[in-house]
Amino acid sequence: MEWLSQRCPLPPAAQGCPRPSRATVLLVLALCVLLYPVLQSLALQLHSALTGSYVSGTHSIAFINCLNEQIAKDMARAIMDKKLAAYVNILPKSSALSFWEGELEETTEILLLVKTRTSKIGELSNYIRSIHPFEIPEIISLPIDQGNPVYLKWMEESVPRD
Repeated sequence: MEWLSQRCPLPPAAQGCPRPSRATVLLVLALCVLLYPVLQSLALQLHSALTGSYVSGTHSIAFINCLNEQIAKDMARAIMDKKLAAYVNILPKSSALSFWEGELEETTEILLLVKTRTSKIGELSNYIRSIHPFEIPEIISLPIDQGNPVYLKWMEESVPRD
């Protein structure tokens, strides 16, 4: 290591500067790790804004089960009135099997496909739990990886940012 100080001597003002403590180094590393998702998200948004490209996962599709068609229509309208989605499909009756309280249940359900911003999924989920007649409603979301760029842009314009 002595050869390094001979090749790259420190200026006189820096020779008396203390080296950062381990705690300082650990704090800086911890902040970098904690801020990484935020910085990555900002970088992706900036890239998207500059290039016009879609950022995978910006939007999601939520699946919500409903007891009958009237409840499905009421919930879809409520979701749209609150501007929690750009588009809601109401799929017709389907048979469903599940275990509930240890018993096998066979029911018919209506399925909502809710297209929205991924950032709205938490708010959507909370709202659905507050109005849904089921004790434990099915609310599952999947991020949209790719799609028609014009449609995805329309979705972005249809659902207000947080």
